[in-house]
Amino acid sequence: MLKIGLFGTGHLGRIHAKLIKELDQKFEFVGFYDPNNENAQKTIEEYQIKRFDNIDSLLEAVDCVDIVTPTINHFDVASKAIQRRKHVFIEKPITETVEEAEKLAGLIDEFKVKLQVGHVERFNPAFKYASSYLNNPMFIEAHRLANYNPRGTDVPVVLDLMIHDLDVILSVVTADVKRVSASGVAVVSETPDIANARIEFENGCVANLTASRISLKNMRKTRFFQKDAYISVDFLEKSAEIVKMTSLETEPDPFDIVFDLGNGKPKKKIEIFKPEIEATNAIKEELDTFAQSIENDTTPIVDVNDGLRALKVAHQIMDEIKVNGTIIKENI
Repeated sequence: MLKIGLFGTGHLGRIHAKLIKELDQKFEFVGFYDPNNENAQKTIEEYQIKRFDNIDSLLEAVDCVDIVTPTINHFDVASKAIQRRKHVFIEKPITETVEEAEKLAGLIDEFKVKLQVGHVERFNPAFKYASSYLNNPMFIEAHRLANYNPRGTDVPVVLDLMIHDLDVILSVVTADVKRVSASGVAVVSETPDIANARIEFENGCVANLTASRISLKNMRKTRFFQKDAYISVDFLEKSAEIVKMTSLETEPDPFDIVFDLGNGKPKKKIEIFKPEIEATNAIKEELDTFAQSIENDTTPIVDVNDGLRALKVAHQIMDEIKVNGTIIKENI
């Protein structure tokens, strides 16, 4: 059983604490570190977990760590853990800067430990189901809209929300990024609260992404268009819709939906699937797979290179927003 320590017990950190306790066949929950007394007291009261006084003492007591601190602290905690040969689960984005993420990648290579990044949508049951139907999509449209919540405003909306969709898209489109264009507006915070990006890939695929944290409704939906198919994934509702066009080999059924392409081309039958998808807890699943990667000495499903790639594109988008005139904090 892996001895694990938790760093950060804010809202998301306490969710992780709950799920680590539930994964008691995988983890021995040694304790947590959080300098915030209010967060720490809530965690002790809710989960009866030991609070450590400093980072080093907790690192000495564990085999692996779960880092759910503010992004600005990710690199400091993760680098210390890796250099003590502790395996690392780290919430997204992997770090605040690309340079920090590159340093972590170098440390992982040097100290030969596992690092998994918390890009949780990879474990969304709707996306997992739809993935088997995705085959070289050439146009992707993603919308991630959320009500305003001051919790995420320490970083631009690109790192807060859009990065989820960047990771999903980059996991599907294996070609290199050719060009990025973007725009964004800071409405209620000091960094962009709404942003739109267009990513063009070397293979011709184009992805349009919109992220907002000042919306009146919540939406997390991505649509994939490819040859003879359209796949829609609703990450919020955990549902999917698959629309496929197949060649008609025989006379169509009276209830078949038939698409006539004209000009003597063969007719196509349209098939629509709306599968029943069993709801799962994606955070619990990603923590479970993190443990499995350590036990089996395998590469984590979302590894350091995935986290680095998503962060690089996110910063390309933020740089493009700067060029277009939106003010972003200088340390981003």
